[in-house]
Amino acid sequence: MSYRGPIQNDFNQQDPRFARQPFPQQQQQAQQYPPSSYSYAANRPSRPIQQGEPFTIQLKHHFNSFLAFTDRIESLTTHPLLQRIEPYIPTISRFFIVATFYEDSLRILTQWSDQVFYLNKWKGIPYVFVLMFLLFIIIAMPLGSTLLIARKHTVIATGLLISCIVLQGVVYGLVSGSAFLLRNISVIGGLLIAFSDSMVSKKMTFGMLPELEDKVDKNKSFLLLVGRILIVLMFVGFTFSKSWVTVIFTIVFTVCFAIGFRIKFASIMLGLILTFYNVTLNNYWFYDSTKKDFLKYEFYQNLSIIGGLLLVINTGAGEISVDEKKKIY
Repeated sequence: MSYRGPIQNDFNQQDPRFARQPFPQQQQQAQQYPPSSYSYAANRPSRPIQQGEPFTIQLKHHFNSFLAFTDRIESLTTHPLLQRIEPYIPTISRFFIVATFYEDSLRILTQWSDQVFYLNKWKGIPYVFVLMFLLFIIIAMPLGSTLLIARKHTVIATGLLISCIVLQGVVYGLVSGSAFLLRNISVIGGLLIAFSDSMVSKKMTFGMLPELEDKVDKNKSFLLLVGRILIVLMFVGFTFSKSWVTVIFTIVFTVCFAIGFRIKFASIMLGLILTFYNVTLNNYWFYDSTKKDFLKYEFYQNLSIIGGLLLVINTGAGEISVDEKKKIY
């Protein structure tokens, strides 16, 4: 930003004469494909791939295995330990999202003279404009961040933070660097997800009529979709500079995240990948030089994106997603 250097029901359970008995074919199928303890296995039986089976059948088996694996990973989110901290996850996520704004505003304040010199002398921006710009940034960033964490005046808070990103990109010339640009766009995606999480749906009922869908739900789902798409843009530049294994897995997870397919699984895996590289590569606490500022910048920006991923794990992908459409069809 700134200058840095599923229930089977019997007819009558008490009298077995009236209990529904399966047909012989059903009994044979039940013996061949015994149901697993997971609900998904009842519809997606798991069996070894037979030699000579068509490629499409083998591909279907691999896909069902993938779904079974993702179900196991997503079931971890219902662990009793995580259930205890679940009420606090949204607040923690929003703090992660805005952490980069707190850090940036504090650094500008502590390096005021360097910022003024760089913008005025090096960039050639008028001194008065530089002062007005820096004052706006150091006030708008912590103010908008605090309001967003508290879920107060979220429209104003989100607008302030996005305007800070845009203004800094223009004034500091960050729009010319693809890595910086994609990273800042992804932070905007995290802000949109945080803003959508603060939107409260209001549904009305009249007598025995079903609930009427509020427009807030549609707007919220749309913002979640835009936020997901913007977040994965950062992985475009991030992925191709890593190993081919990371590239393949990250591409799969980003596509799943963007379209809202197995959203919890995709968010967990992307969060783990980003956290690993963030700690191992952006460990700014080991440096005491100009490089520390750049590593610190990338660390907190990645932390913002991790916060967006964490918030999606908690809230879900919204109505505009593959997961939600599968529930309907």
